[in-house]
Amino acid sequence: MRRDKTIFWIATGFIFLFEGVMPALTGHTELAKEGIRHLGYPDYFRIELNIFKVLGALAIILPLIPARVKEWAYAGLAITSISAFISNWAVDGFTVNLILPAVVLLILVVSYIYYHKTEAIKL
Repeated sequence: MRRDKTIFWIATGFIFLFEGVMPALTGHTELAKEGIRHLGYPDYFRIELNIFKVLGALAIILPLIPARVKEWAYAGLAITSISAFISNWAVDGFTVNLILPAVVLLILVVSYIYYHKTEAIKL
C-alpha cells in the first residue's frame, strides 16, 4: 500500500510539473508561440491548451476533487499527449521531438493506474 502511494505521488507530481507548472510558466514565451505556429495551430489554441493543461493537472493532484472530474482530467491530459505526438510526427516525421509526449503519456498512465490502486484501498 505504501509503495503504491509513493509511485502514485511521484508519477502525479511529475505530471503536475510538466503538464501544469511548465505550461503556466512558459506558455507565453516566444519559443512556445513558435512551437504552436510550427505545428500549424493558431495562437489562441496555445492559450486554450495551456489553460486546460493547468486545470487538468490541478484536478489530478488535488485530493478534494471528485473522482469523476479526475477521470475526465486524466482523459484530457492523455488526449493532449497523444495529439502532441501525432502533430509532431505529422509535421517533422519520426524525430526526437516524439520522445517527450510519449514519456509524459507513459507517466500519466502510471499515475492513472496507481490512482485507482490507492482509491481501491480506501474503499
